[in-house]
Amino acid sequence: MSEMKQSPEKKETAEQAEASLSTNYVVRAIGVKKVYTMGAEKVHALRGVDFAVRRGEYISIMGPSGSGKSTLFNMIGGLDKPNEGQVYIDEVDIAALNPVELAWLRCHKVGYIFQTYNLITVATALDNVMLPMTFAGMQQADAQDKAIKILERVGLGERVLHKPLQMSGGQQQRVAIARALANSPSIILADEPTANLDKKTGLQIINLLKELNMTEGVSIITATHDHKMLDISDRIAWVRDGQIEKFQKRSELEIKEGEMHVQ
Repeated sequence: MSEMKQSPEKKETAEQAEASLSTNYVVRAIGVKKVYTMGAEKVHALRGVDFAVRRGEYISIMGPSGSGKSTLFNMIGGLDKPNEGQVYIDEVDIAALNPVELAWLRCHKVGYIFQTYNLITVATALDNVMLPMTFAGMQQADAQDKAIKILERVGLGERVLHKPLQMSGGQQQRVAIARALANSPSIILADEPTANLDKKTGLQIINLLKELNMTEGVSIITATHDHKMLDISDRIAWVRDGQIEKFQKRSELEIKEGEMHVQ
């Protein structure tokens, strides 16, 4: 009798675990390896990385130049594919997607914020934010209404018709953030989003990202050297030599002006 009772319990536990997994994690990387061939030399950029991001989590990726940080970043965003291992976004193995499916996923699931903003300089803020929605097939009028609301959300309601060269660096980065939010993504990938900004403006962008993380529930993954960014992160992934050296919670760091101590 005891054996008969165990089977349904085990089945229920497995189903609960599977449901919990797909609910709790927006990104999973399992045993990810990436090798680049440069002539006769092979460069092992990633050496079997395991990485998971919970829904609504704010994670910073830290590591020296050449550590594999950017490669991991590109894998998560579907900008590159691993030689081995799997990367899942919303439980979809992105390596198994054809180019059209991958383009759809990147358009709808991932928002990108770049260090150099990557805005179309001849287009207005409104047009820059509308562009991803146009690619996604949204009607022009609906895209315009949504873009205006998002620009207002990031504090640029009076700048919708300004072009990038008519705006400050901080304002351009806000347009880039608005563009990243255009298609209501599950994930925002931010590559050194404060690197080209002064301290005060950088802090404003950091606070805006954290506010959006908390109010919109979007998961944010950032590659950064800015310790102010670490201060608002839920976890920090330290990357070295193509591997994640360790994960740390924010509570395990003591961050002071110009320095950082690990507790």
